[in-house]
Amino acid sequence: MSKGKLAKFADMETYENVFQYPYSVVEHVPFEMQGHWHEAYFHNDNPIVLELGCGKGEYTVGLAKLYPHINFIGVDIKGARMWTGATQAIKEGLKNVAFLRTNIEIIDRFFSPDEVQEIWLTFSDPQMKNPRKRLTSTYFMNRYRRFLIDGGIIHLKTDSNFLFTYTTYMVEKNHLPLEFRTEDLYNHSSFLTSQFSFLGIRTYYEQMWIDRGLNIKYMKFHLPHEGELVEPDIEIPLDDYRSYRRDKRSSLETAK
Repeated sequence: MSKGKLAKFADMETYENVFQYPYSVVEHVPFEMQGHWHEAYFHNDNPIVLELGCGKGEYTVGLAKLYPHINFIGVDIKGARMWTGATQAIKEGLKNVAFLRTNIEIIDRFFSPDEVQEIWLTFSDPQMKNPRKRLTSTYFMNRYRRFLIDGGIIHLKTDSNFLFTYTTYMVEKNHLPLEFRTEDLYNHSSFLTSQFSFLGIRTYYEQMWIDRGLNIKYMKFHLPHEGELVEPDIEIPLDDYRSYRRDKRSSLETAK
């Protein structure tokens, strides 16, 4: 581990807006704030929104600045990356931002039923070889149901054709209410309203992908509590490009 990472981890230990529960210790350390985020940290009753796989936290901080009357929590396992957003939030005095360092596979251990209103999935790894690891899979949707309000909103923002197509089929197969879907977010004329003011937030890597000519795709759908969720049984072409530090890692042309 580099000196830079060590210094960042040391900072994070002192940050009041960071909660660190990596998978190796979470089973032995109960999270006492589960079900008490409003009163114990945010000190208000404003809606709570998660960004899962927040990376450097640029999007979490951007959303918090854009919507000051909503509470945002960025979740990721990479603490050195998260340091960037956590540090910015502290320097700018943003009280509606928190960061949780843990594995998303156990995200339901940190929130109680109906504690979260919305989830953002921004540029998640498409996990083309392993459906169970996709953050829009029914495996994860069932976990989200444990703490998301009934009919809560899921936002997917991605550069991956594979993940976007898979999620489209997953939504259709399970008849999840779809509010909006576009395969070219920044060239969609209907986004000229304040409802989509989040368009002004672009992370470093998102801008990199845009500069490379990749369309940014966006989907917004609701997740009801009722009904058994079923995985779509369909072959999907793999992404034919390599995103930043992302490789197909497969000689196959399609995957389910």
